[in-house]
Amino acid sequence: MLEKETPLLVFALRRLLSAIPTLLIVTLLVFGMVKLLPGDPARLMLGEEATPQALTELRHSMGLDRPLAQQYVGWLGSVLHLDFGASLKDNTSVGSLIADKLPVTIELAVFSMLISLLIALPAGLLSALRRGSWVDQGVTLLALSGISLPNFFLGILLIYLFSIRLAWIPASGYTSLLENPARNLLLLLLPAVTLGVHSGAVLTRYLRSSLSETLMQDYVRTAHAKGLPARRVTLKHALRNALIPFLTVFGLQLGGLLGGAVITEQIFSIPGFGRLLVDAVFTRDLPVIQGMVLVSAVAVFLVSFLVDLGYAAADPRIRYS
Repeated sequence: MLEKETPLLVFALRRLLSAIPTLLIVTLLVFGMVKLLPGDPARLMLGEEATPQALTELRHSMGLDRPLAQQYVGWLGSVLHLDFGASLKDNTSVGSLIADKLPVTIELAVFSMLISLLIALPAGLLSALRRGSWVDQGVTLLALSGISLPNFFLGILLIYLFSIRLAWIPASGYTSLLENPARNLLLLLLPAVTLGVHSGAVLTRYLRSSLSETLMQDYVRTAHAKGLPARRVTLKHALRNALIPFLTVFGLQLGGLLGGAVITEQIFSIPGFGRLLVDAVFTRDLPVIQGMVLVSAVAVFLVSFLVDLGYAAADPRIRYS
């Protein structure tokens, strides 16, 4: 006997509450990771010629002379108020730096995933429905090629073809969507394709595998035996159940992009989240690194949460209490 189905809102609230311990552990790991890194933040700010007295005063003002437990509690309280501290490089608010760079990476990630869906959904469906045919073999070959091709190499190829040889699209740069929407999309096209091809190839393989297995289930054969149209059986019955593993991989891909497409942003000179992280690592700007890692972890959690909601929407059995 099936248990009573849990409403989607109650299911979402339960997921949020269960994530609180996980997020606390993430903050503890992020804080501890930065504390284990070599280097003295006070000396990085004042320079190698700073006097011991000046270093002591700065450490005291920054709370670095307090026990680690007190430092963690104070830092966690600031984070809950969206205060990630100040950059050691120029004393700029870390929160303002992240707020300035993160929307660029979000836009690139969303654009890339849209391209990956435009590739994966038709290719995966076609490959699963024509399993074993030359169409399936061709799609599989293209998907494996997309998975095997490194992003940095594909990006360089696209720049050479469309920017240098054909001169259709600028090789690098970024313009705000609000400032010039047309140029914004033009400049993001090559990096989005660079990321979207790899993600689309991975998603194609997962959708093909999942849908092929689903199409062999008894309830699909029963639906065909009842005389239901093949399109309705595939799209309404088989595809919906095949989306569960597809959504899992989609969430992992999107979460990775939100964490910062470091290499792609470097190649195309996009002032995004990943490029900020690279600059912070090279300058050993620990507060910026700490804030960015924490924001990346929260972004991955939010994507996972949305994927959980997608599970519950695609398969109501997941919501059973």
